[in-house]
Amino acid sequence: MNHTIAIDPQILDEAAEWLMQLHEGASNENTRSACERWRNRSPEHARAWARAELLMNKLGGLPFELAMPTLRRPTNTGRRAAVIKLAVLLAVVPAGWGTWRLIDAKEWTADHHTAVGERRSITLADGTRIALNTATAIDVYFDDRQRTVKLREGEILIQTAPDTAATHRPFSINSIEGNMEALGTRFSARQQDGITHIAVLEGAVRITPKNARSTQHVLQSGQQTSFTNRDIAASTEADDAVIAWLQDMLMADKMRLADFVSELSRYRSGIVRVDPAVAHLLISGAYPVADTDQALAMLASTYPVDAVTRLGGRWVTLIPR
Repeated sequence: MNHTIAIDPQILDEAAEWLMQLHEGASNENTRSACERWRNRSPEHARAWARAELLMNKLGGLPFELAMPTLRRPTNTGRRAAVIKLAVLLAVVPAGWGTWRLIDAKEWTADHHTAVGERRSITLADGTRIALNTATAIDVYFDDRQRTVKLREGEILIQTAPDTAATHRPFSINSIEGNMEALGTRFSARQQDGITHIAVLEGAVRITPKNARSTQHVLQSGQQTSFTNRDIAASTEADDAVIAWLQDMLMADKMRLADFVSELSRYRSGIVRVDPAVAHLLISGAYPVADTDQALAMLASTYPVDAVTRLGGRWVTLIPR
């Protein structure tokens, strides 16, 4: 069974509803038979149900307190919201399962985290200030030898404070790809798909990839770059658009629509997809990430695209007008 084929969102919505019915504890033989008839209605129905079973197997592997609140909801608006969430998950199983699982796990276990669309700021014990962007999770490790923040997911802006301890303790950000040591600085760091992006606004940062300890690079103020666990890309001029999220904005300067939607989706629960016919459309402007519906409306009013919504607005497709 090929789980990567796109399926009509209406059918995914129906599959989510059947999944809820069969796992609410009140299902009987008639319910199971009706579900079987629905599943056999077409090959697409069969594929949707295969995804539902795959998702159920994954949910079954989660701790009880994580899996059951998703599936066992009373028959009210909360239950409908759960059905929509399941339908959205079905759209990305199995490719999106790992990301969904990891983000949920980070939200439960990280020292500090933000949900999708949420942004917040914290002040650490030494006075360092950290702003967390959407869907971000960090851990903080302070002792007599270190001041370390582990970036588990997402994006942060750091304004370091002088160390007041008797012995100098370096301030470092650890990402999956390596270490960033602040040299009296203000900088942003973003963890994304095997790459860490960094932009230095003040001071400097020493970058050391995890699997290339002999490779280091000091990034100066006004520079940005990205690195993997082995290599560091050439630095370029830092762009103010990198931290536009601090003003709840997403800046686009001749950005492909597909890339813009990928960025906007970070701030929105659900799925936004782009018809290939308009994926390469270049757009510019400032768009509000605190109101992604407004951002999509601005796109539709400025460019030759329409936003088609399904599943209560949780599924949006941008198509040619």
